[in-house]
Amino acid sequence: MSHIVIIGAGECGARAAFALREKNFDGRITLVGAEEHLPYERPPLSKDALLHGLEPKLVSDAARYADADIDVLTGHSVESLDPAGKTFQLSNGNCLTYDRLLLTTGARPRPFPGLSGVNHRIRTLRTHGDAVAIRAALQPGKHLAIVGGGFIGLELAATARKLGATVTLVEGLPRILSRGVPEEVAVVVATRHKAEGVEILCSVKIQGLSEDREGAYVLLDDRRTIEADLIVAGIGAIPNVELARDAGLATDNGIAVDTHLETSDPDIFAAGDCCSFPLSLYDGRRVRLEAWRNAQDQGTLAAANLLGAGEAVSAVPWFWSDQYDLTLQIAGLADGAMQTVRRNMTDGAFILFHLDADGRLLAASGIGAGNAVARDIRLAEMMIAASLRPDPVVLATPGTKLKTLLAA
Repeated sequence: MSHIVIIGAGECGARAAFALREKNFDGRITLVGAEEHLPYERPPLSKDALLHGLEPKLVSDAARYADADIDVLTGHSVESLDPAGKTFQLSNGNCLTYDRLLLTTGARPRPFPGLSGVNHRIRTLRTHGDAVAIRAALQPGKHLAIVGGGFIGLELAATARKLGATVTLVEGLPRILSRGVPEEVAVVVATRHKAEGVEILCSVKIQGLSEDREGAYVLLDDRRTIEADLIVAGIGAIPNVELARDAGLATDNGIAVDTHLETSDPDIFAAGDCCSFPLSLYDGRRVRLEAWRNAQDQGTLAAANLLGAGEAVSAVPWFWSDQYDLTLQIAGLADGAMQTVRRNMTDGAFILFHLDADGRLLAASGIGAGNAVARDIRLAEMMIAASLRPDPVVLATPGTKLKTLLAA
């Protein structure tokens, strides 16, 4: 009987395991994860999990794994991988075999330079355990300092303010959300945070972070010190490639895979945050995406290709973030855009459409309250997938339904 092993028990790995059964694979499936919990969703860790309770939001409960005959080994890290022998060794010393392997090892927070040892008041946010530790400092009378103005830091800032904590956010670049988010959208987000009482310091260089029994400290280059009860560093993520790299698999800003998510070993695939892949929609540009929906999509695709489907990656990159009542959504990749068209909507919501030199729609970035931009961003995603060249005047006209551009 064929045995497929999935190393990495997160959203992507769990999705792949169930997709294998949905595609009528009747061999053995083993899902291996280093954390004690069953696979859970990470996006709520900076939002709902901190606001409404600290139980992880499971992808599926234990009964569903049992019903699908999926063996889940939690609390087991993989120490080494031998592609030639098709074996891998667990942290408890056991050696297991596989016929085909999927790596969904994810990514980990980038540590702040210069820090070492165990830090109780300087933390990152990636796991359920991290969220539990951070939650204690999110209450009235407490001061949270956040290093990094990306999605994680800003979502955490919004949650902390809802819980009554004072927040200072420090960003070294001239503005927040400088990675992949247009400045017009970032301005709306920054303005809202400031209105909610978040102190945002941009273009600020940090000399170091430290802690003692009394608190945590952000030492700035201008000799100012920000004193806080807790510091959370959100300065990016590093793909977990060590297992693959040490086993001789190719890496390139992640575990390098082809358009079918196949690694340099034909019996090993990789998917999710840990892998980089060529995206034909953007002329074969190699990308690595840290996104919830990408983890789901690639988990399903990897399952199909483990069974020989030979399907290529075709999904349009999609990102989202909820902060206060604002929802930010981005479809596509705006790199290479030569023209941006703004479409104003009701109640201050708007979408920016990013076109290349030939007028092809590359990306769309929208922000508004609740689901104000969701429908049009979905339609824009479909236009991007179809490589359409929409009329900029039509894009900018609020009264024109985007659905008519797809029909045309």
